[in-house]
Amino acid sequence: MSPLVITLLIVGGIVILIAIAYINHMVENNKLEKARLKADLNDRIRRLSDICDSMPGQLMTPELKLLLSRLQLHFSERMLPLDKSHTGTKARIEELRKLIAQGESIPVRNPPQPILTEVKAKEVRFQLENLHGQITRCAQDAVLSANEAKHWVKHIRHMLVQLHIEFFGNLGQQALQNNQPGQARLAFERGVQYLRKQPDPSHYQSALNTLERQLAQANALLVDMGKPVTDASSELTEGLKSLEGDDDWKKKNIYD
Repeated sequence: MSPLVITLLIVGGIVILIAIAYINHMVENNKLEKARLKADLNDRIRRLSDICDSMPGQLMTPELKLLLSRLQLHFSERMLPLDKSHTGTKARIEELRKLIAQGESIPVRNPPQPILTEVKAKEVRFQLENLHGQITRCAQDAVLSANEAKHWVKHIRHMLVQLHIEFFGNLGQQALQNNQPGQARLAFERGVQYLRKQPDPSHYQSALNTLERQLAQANALLVDMGKPVTDASSELTEGLKSLEGDDDWKKKNIYD
């Protein structure tokens, strides 16, 4: 065997080894990418499903239910080629398609959840934050159009205001029932201040009028009891402030 042939065989062997290593690398990368994509899709489906099922009934609308079902369907269909068993994904897809086919008549079975404590208010606020994050990411991934995403971001801000209105009102009423007009005054005052800070406070004029009447009632009770109108619980003050803290998540823009 000539030196040339031996050289060609050696070079050919090296090329084959390099090709095998490259192919193995590509296969491994492909497996990792599929695993990453599957985990991401599972996470997004889980988050959307949690929001859909656990959002308080007073904040859930057929329009929002329909949106969440549409997004779950989109990500479930993307999951189908990655799910070897297919059974659970196929069943979910069929169920979602039936729900979406009902349009605005889609059933909303979320029970109302009274916002009576700071813990519950923060829990719902976290759900809204999660919803905002999902909408923002869907816009970035072109799953939702920029205009549709902007509409939903605006709606989520409205839901956040509704949450504060209910929380401050309930907190104040509970304090009145417990003969704590000082704490009631603080809750109603926070509610009034919060609504007055809104970009369009006139949109919430009815709720603002109610809170102002309740605030006047609490002030009158304090005067009748001979207590200073400024009397308030520092613990309650801190709790309310923490709920009203800077909401950086709701300030993020949906870019065109």
